[in-house]
Order: sequence, then C-alpha cells, then structure tokens
Amino acid sequence: MIETRDKTLNMLETGQRARVIQVRGRGSSRKRLLDMGMVPGTVLNVTKKAPLGDPVDFKLKGYNLSLRKTEAEAVVVEVLED
Repeated sequence: MIETRDKTLNMLETGQRARVIQVRGRGSSRKRLLDMGMVPGTVLNVTKKAPLGDPVDFKLKGYNLSLRKTEAEAVVVEVLED
C-alpha cells in the first residue's frame, strides 16, 4: 500500500522510503541537488541520521548521499509505506 504524506527530506526517519516530488529553491544550490540525483520521481531510502539530525544519509540510484539538514529541507517528498 502506498500512502502519500508530503514532507521534506529532513523530516524522514531512518529506514523510511520516499519519492522526490519537488526540489525547492533557486540557483546553484537547487542545481546541485538535481545534479546529485534528487529529481522528481526518484525513490530513496534514509540509511542513517546523525544524533542531532545533521547530516542525513540517503541511498538513491545505487549510491549513498549525505545532505545537511538545510539542504534536505529543500526537497519535498512523498513518503512510501509498504
């Protein structure tokens, strides 16, 4: 079953899966996220979170990616639940 609840990446917990809906922002920071694979439709898993929530590690498109909390706030996702 798929349940939709729009959140940003920084709100997800370890082990959750999500699909990228939108990358907010403008300029080089948005382009950088898109270049790293955070494009709409991409499914990712949260693999690790630091104790204070910064940084957060994700697995997407066959590789691991770490983002700071402020970067993760720019990515709107749909939470996927099995």
